[in-house]
Amino acid sequence: MALKRPVFKPYNQQQVLAIPPTLEELIPTAHPVRVVNEVIDKLNIEPLLEAYNIRGSSSYHPQMLLKVVVYGYVTNTYSSRKLAAACKESVYFMWLSSMSYPDHNTINRFRGVRLKSALRSVFEDVVKLLAEEGLLSIEEVNTDGTKIEANANKYTFVWKKAIATNKEKMARQLSEIWQYAQRLAADEDKMPDPPDFTSIDSGKVKATVEQLNEKLAGKENIDKKIKDKLKYVTKHYPVNIAKYEQQEAILKERNSYSKTDPDATFMRMKDDHMKNGQLKPGYNVQISTSKQFIVNYTIHSNTTDTNTLSAHLAQHEASFGKAPEVLVADAGYGSEENYTLLEQKGTVAFVKYGMFDKEQNENYNSKHPFAPNKLFYYQEKDCYICPMGQQMNYIGTSTRKTSNGFEQTVKKYQAGNCVNCPLNGACHKSKVNRIIEVNENLNRQKQKAHGLLNSEEGIERRKKRCFDVEPTFGNIKQNHGFRRFMLRGIAKVEIEWGLIAIAQNLRKKAA
Repeated sequence: MALKRPVFKPYNQQQVLAIPPTLEELIPTAHPVRVVNEVIDKLNIEPLLEAYNIRGSSSYHPQMLLKVVVYGYVTNTYSSRKLAAACKESVYFMWLSSMSYPDHNTINRFRGVRLKSALRSVFEDVVKLLAEEGLLSIEEVNTDGTKIEANANKYTFVWKKAIATNKEKMARQLSEIWQYAQRLAADEDKMPDPPDFTSIDSGKVKATVEQLNEKLAGKENIDKKIKDKLKYVTKHYPVNIAKYEQQEAILKERNSYSKTDPDATFMRMKDDHMKNGQLKPGYNVQISTSKQFIVNYTIHSNTTDTNTLSAHLAQHEASFGKAPEVLVADAGYGSEENYTLLEQKGTVAFVKYGMFDKEQNENYNSKHPFAPNKLFYYQEKDCYICPMGQQMNYIGTSTRKTSNGFEQTVKKYQAGNCVNCPLNGACHKSKVNRIIEVNENLNRQKQKAHGLLNSEEGIERRKKRCFDVEPTFGNIKQNHGFRRFMLRGIAKVEIEWGLIAIAQNLRKKAA
């Protein structure tokens, strides 16, 4: 009896097809690559064409390169070398590139240089196309931020506090040598009073070092320690102070930066793989979303979300001609400056303030019965009534400025006699009569926000925010593995995030 053998399909690598299949036939009808191709074909790429010179050799078509790069970000292919390889290996990239094979330098130059001034308009066109299809709303957005690690060495750091400490040491050392020179100087050669070392700069350090060398040169019996100190100061201080001034110019209002990417600030990363919240150089990425589509994005070196909203709204206005009609955000944005800004722009703000969530808890309210917002305000006499019935009279007004220059007005009220009060110690911890500070404008804004957030619409919008903007970041970071920028400098980082935003929107459309 003959043994049965398995049956296999024909396999012949040398078989020549009479009519070879085209790349078009190899691409499934509903594949995301077709969405990328279709959308980019509809875009106005005139701003991108302006980045090319008229003279010189021919270049790869920017529309083709844009499709390749965007589809690379859609499929988590971020490296220029991997994108160049995919144009030779992947049928999808070969279809988009029409069998062109740009090398990694061409792709990298296109991404980092050619797209510099054109990518924002490309992103805006994509958003407008999606809005026309009814997939998103430009007028009603949810805003949030996240920190993403920069392509920078975390050990090449510069700290503002360290610069200030070193400058203080320099000032003390110069002052010490100056005082020694004063004691040593003869009456007829008496040295002038020491310079004011409260603040020092390169000019003051240079002049001081020259004077000290002039006065102590040729003097006998100079203390060896002072002589060595003066030698060190002469050699290093003029160079060091010039370096510190250069670093302070880069820092501006920031507290730190990385030498390998001076635009990156050291921030505490929540998703650090060591799970210990290490400080790493990074950028604060702000986005506004609608139905998990990214409507607007901005990149910041600020570590806090509070100071980013002004620039973020300005970008929204520049992109779409007006501010959003409705904005929903968490407590990180709930400041007087931001509430005022949103009121001026006519935006309905469903924005939490710092203590909003705690105030919803009855236990918290019962534990803090003496908080300033619980005190009764007597408008006719402009005074507050303390828990024991005493008047807390107005004692003055002070103004403060935020880091952005916004001016806040705070009124102060003080109780008349807290010494023998039975609630002393429970009502407040101060050893003098209790003083409270009241920001009337902020209190009004908080009351308004409280009413909006607890309305039926506000509760619904708060729920939607949690599964709109936050999952967008989660999808980009977790599902698509983008946790670290590949380019350096805030201008190039903005290009890279713009590509991420376009990819997110096209993935969402194709889903």
